[in-house]
Amino acid sequence: MKQRKRFRLSVLEIVLFSMLGTLMFVLQLVMELLPNIHFGAMLIITYTVVFRKKALFPIYVYVFLVGIRWGFSLSWLPYLYLWTLLWLAVMLLPPRLSPKLGMIVYPTVGFLHGALYGVLYAPAQALLFGLNFRQTLLWIAGGFWFDVLHSLGNLAACTLVVPLAAILKRLARTWRLHLPSEKE
Repeated sequence: MKQRKRFRLSVLEIVLFSMLGTLMFVLQLVMELLPNIHFGAMLIITYTVVFRKKALFPIYVYVFLVGIRWGFSLSWLPYLYLWTLLWLAVMLLPPRLSPKLGMIVYPTVGFLHGALYGVLYAPAQALLFGLNFRQTLLWIAGGFWFDVLHSLGNLAACTLVVPLAAILKRLARTWRLHLPSEKE
């Protein structure tokens, strides 16, 4: 019988992923003055390109820091799946895109996540607040311009994914971290 590989983190990975999640949170605080403009999507895509499955650790460090800062309220609950959907979209891409293709694909994925943010958030709003279909559509329409800003901000920020992923991979190798192979 084949043994399954255990999903373990080294102490260095625990520290690194905690710092990467905290970086996402701090950058969100810094960018608070600009509505829906932040580096979250860019960092999630970068972390996923480099660490694949393990990118969920910094993502959920970020999600829980958001909960601690602004409260574990009903508006926080969608964070439990919104960022995972972005992670999943990147996981469905080929693990080793060429830099030229990555410069097109990653900003496109970030743009789409930003454009669809209100739509992805809407099911939670509908369930938590008892909105019917018409009210849900009105809620989505009310946030349209915020989603436009979000998508354009993501498009610009995600042009940094390829160079940041290259730097993070180089640092990870320097620290002797195990980077996932194409099959992981």
